[in-house]
Amino acid sequence: MRVYVPATFEILRELNENGVFTARSGWGFAVTPTLIESFESGDEEEIAHFAFIDAARASLRLLGMGVSQHPHRRVVITADLPDEQVTLADDQGDTVVKIQPAHIALSEVAALHVDIESSEEATAKAIDAIHAADLGDEDAELAVGDADDNFMAWYDPVELPFLIELS
Repeated sequence: MRVYVPATFEILRELNENGVFTARSGWGFAVTPTLIESFESGDEEEIAHFAFIDAARASLRLLGMGVSQHPHRRVVITADLPDEQVTLADDQGDTVVKIQPAHIALSEVAALHVDIESSEEATAKAIDAIHAADLGDEDAELAVGDADDNFMAWYDPVELPFLIELS
């Protein structure tokens, strides 16, 4: 199953150094049957975008806990995991899955997604607003939406050492 895992640059560094990382709290986001059922139309890529955005928003929450390297850049790691490692968690949200064990090897990583430098201002505002947005604050939702709309650069997993070195 393809899973979108929220991350930070520190997690990318862990993956680069150890060849494996641990999904924080064991949670990820994926195209689940519940998500598919909520659409009347749309192809798999359009539906997958919703799971990806949920992972990017979870990355905001990780950044809000405080990180030292690139504190205003969201990171999402796309991984292809064995179905038996992923459990649906519809009671947590339409895209939420539990990853058990939560360890993901570099060989399972399909892509790395990172905010570009010009997105940092919008991401910083979204980090500050994410909890208020969760509670329905419309201005906060707009700030988070601005970050959602920003481009996240795509990297092949073989580029990980260069991404870490240049950051």
